[in-house]
Amino acid sequence: MSRIRILFLLAGILSLNNPAAFAQGAGIEWDTLSKEAMRLYQAGDYKRATVIAEKALKVAEENVGPDHPDVALSLHNLAVLYKAQGEYAKAEPLYKRSLAISEKALGSDHPDVATSLCNLAALYKAQGEYAKAEPLYKRSLAISEKALGPDHPDVATTLNNLALLYEAQGEYAKAEPLYKRSLAIREKALGPDHPSVGTTLNNLALLYEAQGEYAKAEPLYKRSLAIREKALGPDHPDVAASLNNLAALYKAQGKYAKAEPLYKRSLAIWEKALGPDHPNVATSLENLASLYRATNRPELAKPLEARAAKIRAIKR
Repeated sequence: MSRIRILFLLAGILSLNNPAAFAQGAGIEWDTLSKEAMRLYQAGDYKRATVIAEKALKVAEENVGPDHPDVALSLHNLAVLYKAQGEYAKAEPLYKRSLAISEKALGSDHPDVATSLCNLAALYKAQGEYAKAEPLYKRSLAISEKALGPDHPDVATTLNNLALLYEAQGEYAKAEPLYKRSLAIREKALGPDHPSVGTTLNNLALLYEAQGEYAKAEPLYKRSLAIREKALGPDHPDVAASLNNLAALYKAQGKYAKAEPLYKRSLAIWEKALGPDHPNVATSLENLASLYRATNRPELAKPLEARAAKIRAIKR
């Protein structure tokens, strides 16, 4: 049965440059569009954010040409949005072009290069291409530690993501210390109630659950959920992920009555935020169907499984 692992992308949408530099950069219109795309992304409204990010990219290319750092930023941000919606084939060439521009314009050891490497690695990881992802994560980590110091939140992000990669391959002993170091950095740098702390708690809980350590996992899931609901609002996709994962933990222990309402709420949030054909919706449908089968309700499971299969068949 599937679980949703929320990968905290290095601030996701990259920060904008100093507004005072816009006269030499892509301009005020680009700045306004990019900020609006960032706002919509952070609100979980990926579809509207994508439309705005596409406009921002077009403006940047028209104003400063195809090889400017502002174009790299717009390419990166659009790729983040496509990946968030499961459109991996659209995201990959944008990440690669953004990385090439950043390396040429900023140098190979710039933090923006580390960000691009991290997110391209995340894309490969999402597609199961672990051998491609690992060296990118490691290079990203080395750049961030050198440029920003060992206790910077961006270092915590890459540690979290590398841990996710190891966990996906069953290398739990490698993953756990990375998660713990990531959590310690984030709690110290960002505070105990920051969404990034919720992300690491969620992922560490998943690691414990995978090893059958349910008593360790449950309080981490609950704390993650509380942080996300408070910081992001009750209808954010990350809240849906926490609900889904806590429900899965309860189901694994046979606590079906606790699991069912969490699965249903998770499904409703994802359908609203991501659209009816997103891969996360398919996962949610599959998990709820599995619960129905476990509780001898196959008539409820079948239509959910059929709908999930249709979503999975969509070429992305």
